[in-house]
Amino acid sequence: MRGANAALGAAGLAAFLALGEAVPRLGLVKEAYFPPTSRIASALGDELADGAFWSALGDTLTGWAIGLAIAVGAGVVVGVLISIVPYLREATASTIEFLRPIPSVALIPLAVLLYGSELRSVLLLVVYASFWQVLIQTLYGVQDVDPVAEETARSYGLGTWARVRHVLWPTALPYVMTGVRLAAAVALILAITAELVIGAPGLGARIAVAQTSQAVPEMYALVVVAGLLGLLINVGARAVERRALVWHQSVRGEVAV
Repeated sequence: MRGANAALGAAGLAAFLALGEAVPRLGLVKEAYFPPTSRIASALGDELADGAFWSALGDTLTGWAIGLAIAVGAGVVVGVLISIVPYLREATASTIEFLRPIPSVALIPLAVLLYGSELRSVLLLVVYASFWQVLIQTLYGVQDVDPVAEETARSYGLGTWARVRHVLWPTALPYVMTGVRLAAAVALILAITAELVIGAPGLGARIAVAQTSQAVPEMYALVVVAGLLGLLINVGARAVERRALVWHQSVRGEVAV
């Protein structure tokens, strides 16, 4: 089954690449705006041979990793505290619902005013966008705790942190892992967006330079790199999720299928 899915995926990718080669060659779009796949591949090879490309990739991954780590840690801690402290969830609900919908890109002027084009500007946007993904999932996970299990733990004299460890955390972990997977993708989007708009070092800034200098094949090559990076991050996040939840019914069912 997996082999068939992989074959279909490869066939779909090959068809897409062939279409990308044919459309500009046939004159359906101008090559100046959308180069053929072969030219993009050649530009990608040139980028891979350039040391500045790897430096930009490292800058992007640094902002992504640090921002994601801060967001995950803060989201889990805040989510658990809000859930276990009496009346705190009701007290913070309106504030969370007010702040959560604010687009992170709306904070770009604030980030520039505070930190200019430094890494801290990227981190501000990445952390803000990713934090809500983890926090909301953590709140949902804690809310899903079985009341009977909670009362049983209390009757056996388990303290607050013992209940968190043995009752709350196993129930909330699948939700938390979903939040981490979503946050990983959002963090990459915001890291590249911040670099693109603010000019912070990274793939986004390199894409902006290629666009302004009319290096269209190089621009598309860098966009392809960003897409591949997102794919790898998603695959890695799913692998971590399956490993962390190997005991959970959803993962056992997925493995069985």
